Amino acid sequence: MSSELSVTIDPHVHSEGSYDGHEPVEMLLAQASDIGLDGIVVTDHDTIRESLRAAELAPEYGLVGIPGVEVSTAAGHLLAIGVTERPEPHRPLDETVAEVREAGGVAVVPHPFQRTRHGVRRGRITDCDAIEVYNAWIFTGYRNRRARQFAVRHGYPGVAASDAHSAKYIGRAYTELAVEADSERDIDSETIVSALAGGDAEVYGRRQPFHRSVRHYVRGAGRKVGHGVTASLTSLTGL
Repeated sequence: MSSELSVTIDPHVHSEGSYDGHEPVEMLLAQASDIGLDGIVVTDHDTIRESLRAAELAPEYGLVGIPGVEVSTAAGHLLAIGVTERPEPHRPLDETVAEVREAGGVAVVPHPFQRTRHGVRRGRITDCDAIEVYNAWIFTGYRNRRARQFAVRHGYPGVAASDAHSAKYIGRAYTELAVEADSERDIDSETIVSALAGGDAEVYGRRQPFHRSVRHYVRGAGRKVGHGVTASLTSLTGL
């Protein structure tokens, strides 16, 4: 007979595979294991390669392997959790959400309403599976409170995530899920996806110190510009 088990995950983490990430997935997995999480989702920007590798390696660290990606939609960023292929970027949000669900994943809107971080605007969120109501990289608690109020008002489940771009920040915010399973060994990516979609979650977290958040934004913006220039040159030269 199955029983209810508690699982803690950090569903929004970046590796060196992302233009603004720093460290290999092995380091991220080791840190997650050391601090007692049950799993992380590596959600690099518009690339899923390192996330698939992290999900494959996760059991070696005593973790649940959960693939995912942070995909750029026409309306803003979207976390596609539990998918094994990257949705095509820059498509309409509702079409991307449908594609994520069809692939067996859940669609979570991260850092909503924050235009500087490509968060989906309030009026553009018409359908998703969950809202990121606590992001550890938010400057002030106001943004998180707005996200939580929106989720409650519209009946969306809430999740919390570190949005970590280096290992030491993993778990600064996390989501605790109640899942039905015979044992911990039976918990897999599908179990996590089902629990996230079901909305039976508790959120925990604390924000980064202000000066670290500022540094993160500045560095991230610089890397994004460089990434865009490199991509343009690659497109022009064909290299």
